[in-house]
Amino acid sequence: MNKELSHFPTITNLYEENIQDYPSQSFPGTIHIVDSENKIKAACEYLTQCELIGFDTETKPSFKKGISHSISLLQLSDDKHAFLFRLQKTGFPSELISLLKSKDILKIGAAIHDDIKYLKKIRRFTPENFIDIQTIAKDLSIEQVGLKNLCPMVLGFRISKRQQLSNWEQAELTESQQMYAATDAWVCQQLYLQLKQYL
Repeated sequence: MNKELSHFPTITNLYEENIQDYPSQSFPGTIHIVDSENKIKAACEYLTQCELIGFDTETKPSFKKGISHSISLLQLSDDKHAFLFRLQKTGFPSELISLLKSKDILKIGAAIHDDIKYLKKIRRFTPENFIDIQTIAKDLSIEQVGLKNLCPMVLGFRISKRQQLSNWEQAELTESQQMYAATDAWVCQQLYLQLKQYL
C-alpha cells in the first residue's frame, strides 16, 4: 500500500446505522435488456470497444434445500451503458463468451469465483482479464469487502440491495430489478477506478 487510506471512513467499523447516513445512488446511464440475437450482437459490438467494464450475475433464489437454479442474468456495464443479458432466454452465445475470454477488456466484479463457476456450467470457456474488487480491498486492509460496505467507504454513497432475492426468471424484469442489476455491475467498475490509485 503506497498511499494512506485515512480518508476512507471507519474502515473496520461501518455498521448498518452508519450506512443509512450516506446518500443513495444507482446507475446513472442507460439500461439495455438483451434478450434476442440482434440485441446480443449490438451489445457485444459496443462492449468490445471498452477497455474496462463492470461484471455481475443474478440467479433466481432457491428457498428449498437441494434445489438450485442456473444463472439468469449477466450484467456488463461501463459508466454510460449497462447491458443485462437474460441468459435463460438467449442461452450463452459465442459473442458473449468471446468478451469474457478477451485479454483486451478488463472485467471487474465482486466475489467473482462463483459467478464464473456457474457460467462455466452453462458453457465451458476460459475467462481472461478478470479482477475481483474484494481482493483489491483486502490487499488495502479493508475488512468489510461486500459492495454494501465498500460503496459508502470508497465512493461515498450507498446502494440498495432490496431486489437481490427477487425472481430473476420472471417474464419481464421490473424497473427496480433492472436498476439493481445495472448498479451492481457499474459500482464494481467505479470502485476499481477509485481503489487502483492506492495499489
